[in-house]
Amino acid sequence: MLDAAAWGLFGASSLLLGAAIGLKLPIPPTATGLILGFGAGTLISAVAFELTDEAFKLGGADTVTLGLALGALTYFAGDELLARRGAERRMSPRGEVESDTPTALVFGAVLDGIPESAVIGLSLLGGGGVSVPVLAAVFLSNLPESISSSYGMRRAGAGAGHVLLIWVAVVLISGIAALAGYGLLEGASDDWIGLIQAFAAGAVLTMLADTMMPEAFKEGGRPAGLATVLGFALAYLLSTLE
Repeated sequence: MLDAAAWGLFGASSLLLGAAIGLKLPIPPTATGLILGFGAGTLISAVAFELTDEAFKLGGADTVTLGLALGALTYFAGDELLARRGAERRMSPRGEVESDTPTALVFGAVLDGIPESAVIGLSLLGGGGVSVPVLAAVFLSNLPESISSSYGMRRAGAGAGHVLLIWVAVVLISGIAALAGYGLLEGASDDWIGLIQAFAAGAVLTMLADTMMPEAFKEGGRPAGLATVLGFALAYLLSTLE
């Protein structure tokens, strides 16, 4: 069980790396958009091949349909609440967030990170090792998210120490989410495991459509589509090596 927490922390550790980069380096918004597109591509691959497909094998079409719907609606509701508090563009590298919404930014980072980290814990179910494609997708997608968000928060007036503390908290919560994803479902039926996998897939896919990909296209332009395909291809190739 502790392995799940350790892998969750490792997958989320790239948030701190990305935060340090975002705070120290003046990365052009266009480059950030391309990085966001690449990260989105890796997560799309994980959702398709490591979550939805596995959920279908375990529980069938009805389990996948229900799980996707519940995950999407849950994330959408949380994202809608955060948008009303000024954190709609929390991944923007231009600082287009309200400077008086630090709490919303924290919850936004947690909302984005929990489904991804829970997926890592889920990949350990069944007695096997951690899924390398899932771990790689989470690690890689966290980098552009924290780079753009940290740079944006800094431009919005947040102190560097405050920004780093936000990501430390998110990393710790991500480790707990990975632990929960494994611990709560250890010994559960295939239907339940498939349902939670599909739930995580729905939440991640909605996050991509609502927050990550719009910023990628807004900042990176049309080439962001090419970066997305590159990220997808890399994550898929990793899945074929298992």
